[in-house]
Amino acid sequence: MSRRLTSGIFAPLAPLFLALSGCAAGTATAPAPRVDAAEPAVFDAGMVSAADPRAAEAGAQILRLGGSASDAAIATMLALTVVEPQSSGIGGGGFLMLGDAKGAVESWDGRETAPAAATPRRFLDAQGRPLPFRTAVVGGRSVGVPGNIALAARIHAEHGRLPWADLFQPAIHLAREGFALSPRGFQYLARQPDTGGHDPQARAIFYGVDGKPLPVGTTIRNPALAGTLETLAAKGAGAFYKGDLAREIAARVAGETPSDGKMTEADIAAFAARQRPGVCAPYRAYRICSMGPPSSGATTVLATLLQLERFDLAGLGPDSPVAWHLIAESERLAYADRELFLADPDFVGVPVAQLLDPAYLRRRGALISAERTMAQVSAGLPAPGLARGEGPEEHGTSHFVVVDRQGDVASWTSTIESAFGSGIMVGGFYLNNELTDFSFVPEKDGRPVANRVEGGKRPRSSMAPTIVYGPDGKLLLVVGAAGGATIPVQVARALIGVLDWKLPIDTALALPVLFAPGDTVNVEKGSRLEAMIPALTALGHASVQAVEMPLKTNAVMVVDGRLVGAGDPRSEGVAVAQ
Repeated sequence: MSRRLTSGIFAPLAPLFLALSGCAAGTATAPAPRVDAAEPAVFDAGMVSAADPRAAEAGAQILRLGGSASDAAIATMLALTVVEPQSSGIGGGGFLMLGDAKGAVESWDGRETAPAAATPRRFLDAQGRPLPFRTAVVGGRSVGVPGNIALAARIHAEHGRLPWADLFQPAIHLAREGFALSPRGFQYLARQPDTGGHDPQARAIFYGVDGKPLPVGTTIRNPALAGTLETLAAKGAGAFYKGDLAREIAARVAGETPSDGKMTEADIAAFAARQRPGVCAPYRAYRICSMGPPSSGATTVLATLLQLERFDLAGLGPDSPVAWHLIAESERLAYADRELFLADPDFVGVPVAQLLDPAYLRRRGALISAERTMAQVSAGLPAPGLARGEGPEEHGTSHFVVVDRQGDVASWTSTIESAFGSGIMVGGFYLNNELTDFSFVPEKDGRPVANRVEGGKRPRSSMAPTIVYGPDGKLLLVVGAAGGATIPVQVARALIGVLDWKLPIDTALALPVLFAPGDTVNVEKGSRLEAMIPALTALGHASVQAVEMPLKTNAVMVVDGRLVGAGDPRSEGVAVAQ
């Protein structure tokens, strides 16, 4: 039976909610499970891994009250709206993988949609040239209809155990009573004042009278967001998509859209979260499932891995420049296919089966050599009538994972795109700039780009919420990342770390990142990969550079029947046991 949350229940949690603790990557271990040989293991406690400890604790509290993995994931998403407003929240959307202990998976699409009147020229100037990125981002032109609340409502209806209103209480508490501004939050406010402080409502919450961000540790209260969450808790998801809130969103976005397809109330009312086919493939002895179109997550992660199966990555190990060279070459091939083919499948035929066909990936993998670099790469399938797209990708984003006592899991990547999205704030939350994930150039040489803007279309994403099952068919790992186009390589790196290099999950998340979407190999600045630049150059990579990348991965793993979770050491992420 469900137990309703009350202010009394949450009162003991106030010190945790109001103070940022454990900001470094954390590893938490639940008690040993009770094992029944006839059934999958049932854990004595569940676990949540998220990019902010207050949000992870919010999800864990829902598990303690008997909530499902889906319930806890919703509570975590709502809490991140409050404590990590630069990255995700109810003003954005996301993708969600659900799974159970026996290997059944579901794939859910809460990606934002373009207004019905949007045209392929949305991000071109009067002369037909792509707009500068920041010009395109700030204001209404970049805003898609938010999907996270609709997604939450769908999965709660099918998988929820606690009442809908209960899931909002941790976030309402954080918004009304306040939370400590974290170092990461302060850095984003200082770095992106054009969006963080674009809206007067936002400036009043996060900035001082001098126009500078409030200091680290300041208690931030957001009563407008608390009121919005209380309304949604009482009235349901419909209060987001119809009525006063929808009217205000449409008016604000339209008022800041200079031309081309202003958002309407009808656009908001028409939004629907979609269940999509799950995309799974075997890698060595494991079964890996991730998010298909309109995300490029599954195809890019799986292609990167499967093209490498013929190589002994385990024997090479994480300190081998050859291993990282092979990973770079496989990424180049995977991203070449991604750039040409991946888009909203409701508008474009995406050849997922062909891209993940084992024979096709063996042929692609045969192009990779341990001794030399491919001179050039291109998509491996014919694409008559399609042109390769151009355009920046999401840079904000948050990922969180939940495993409950029954072994049910949720892997949810949520985003408002760039830091603080479009900069527009309504009801205490930022609206996304997700439409800048479309290709700014709609066609080349008379051929359309698959990921061009179209009315009602969902922009391509890199999000890759992932679930891994072991050789015995049982749950092994739940993982996902934030960081725009680097998301697939972060996930692939974590999977290679665990599955090939047999590293503990926290060590795997701390591995450096190599990102090679084209002819330039980007290695994480300050990591061990920077010292490998001469070796990578000797293998034939003409351009290798050390760069800072927006990296943030979260995971929970089953180790000897126990749950072990971790957060990326580059973030404030932690894992919290139930």
